[in-house]
Amino acid sequence: MGNQTEMTQFILLGLTSAPELQVPLFIMFTLIYLINVVGNLGMILLILMDSHLHTPMYFFLINLSLVDLGYSTAVTPTVMAGFLTVDNVISYNACAAQMFFFAVFATVENFLLAAMAYDRCAAVCRPLHYTTTMTTTVCAHLILGCYICGFLNASIHVGGTFHLSFCVTNVVHHFFCDVPAVMALSCSNRHVTELVLFYVASFNTLLAVLVIIVSYILIFINILKMHLSAGYQKALTTCASHSIAVSIFYGTIIFMYLQPSSRHSMDTDKVASVFYAMIIPMLNPVVYSLRNKEVKSAFRKVVLDGKLSLGL
Repeated sequence: MGNQTEMTQFILLGLTSAPELQVPLFIMFTLIYLINVVGNLGMILLILMDSHLHTPMYFFLINLSLVDLGYSTAVTPTVMAGFLTVDNVISYNACAAQMFFFAVFATVENFLLAAMAYDRCAAVCRPLHYTTTMTTTVCAHLILGCYICGFLNASIHVGGTFHLSFCVTNVVHHFFCDVPAVMALSCSNRHVTELVLFYVASFNTLLAVLVIIVSYILIFINILKMHLSAGYQKALTTCASHSIAVSIFYGTIIFMYLQPSSRHSMDTDKVASVFYAMIIPMLNPVVYSLRNKEVKSAFRKVVLDGKLSLGL
């Protein structure tokens, strides 16, 4: 095959080729995906149904659940299908589409976590001005900016990757069409494309991390100034869930993308990819619900109303 136009399909190696692990892994990932769908859809419905949760923080949380559901759905069904088929074949266009949507949602989550940090900073540092700072218009612009950055970033990565020539093999050493795994198949000079991937990913990640770090520095400065234990505790509770989500997300992203290609181990990348593509989207609703009194209160209210409506 001389160039990318002659490549009609890719073969995904999947997580493992061991026959005895196929069924147990299929069951495990099916359960993970079901928990992911139920958790994120449940969070969305809960926020929409409870008027007390119609605040900027939960507006961002709805979008976080949508994004988690989106990029998990872009990957997990392909992984599950791989456990049931001998040759996990994906077409050229389907591979590009999977890579695009995964990159979109992952980038949106990156900037969404930064927007949520800014929101928490406004809530803790200027509580009296919070409603005038985080207006509906401001929140909508922040969300729109996250999605625009997501589509731009995905276009750069997918366009750069599929502009390369593929002429040696079509076997992707991964369980989905991730950028580094597909790029490794190219027989053309990919040095410039790898540099673009590294610098764009670095810029996106470092910009969001910088916003988060500055926001948390300001938050902790204000917490140290608080004399009332109630205010101190409320400020910590406000940021606890977000800080856990940030730590898990950026830990795996930095490990995966912000290192030279010569140091990449595909087997190690697979494990990291399982974590951030499937485990993190499942954990986020759990983290935000278990550590949030308002969410737990809303859940009890919805369950109680449901029981009353059924006459139980």
